[in-house]
Amino acid sequence: MKPLTALKDTGRPLEAGHVHQAYLLLRTVFTVAPIIFGLDKFTNVLTHWTVYLAPVATSVVPLPAQTIMYIVGGVEIVAGLAVAFRPRFGSLLVAVWLLGIIVNLILLGSFYDIALRDFGLLVGALALNRLSPQGSRR
Repeated sequence: MKPLTALKDTGRPLEAGHVHQAYLLLRTVFTVAPIIFGLDKFTNVLTHWTVYLAPVATSVVPLPAQTIMYIVGGVEIVAGLAVAFRPRFGSLLVAVWLLGIIVNLILLGSFYDIALRDFGLLVGALALNRLSPQGSRR
């Protein structure tokens, strides 16, 4: 394979295959994880998701917390499908969604460890966006 660029720390070339593998890993994770977590908003098998909802959310949106979680789950499923079919767009949708989750957790005043983890995921979603081919569908 033709080298894309040299890595300064190892001197080894970065092969096009490595870039494609990184793209596939990120695309797979950002497709599957939002769909699984979105579906779990309806079942609460992994956790009781309303614990992670800042009270300000229910004061702004006059719905019960679980109803808001159903909406959140639906958006997450759509975001995962968007990554599957339109990774360049879907990765930005996931990044914005993760930013919203981070803001919610900070407003909640706890779960800063989860907010930090979600920041790492946000960076990964942005990396997927940069690796996604222009106008990519599949």
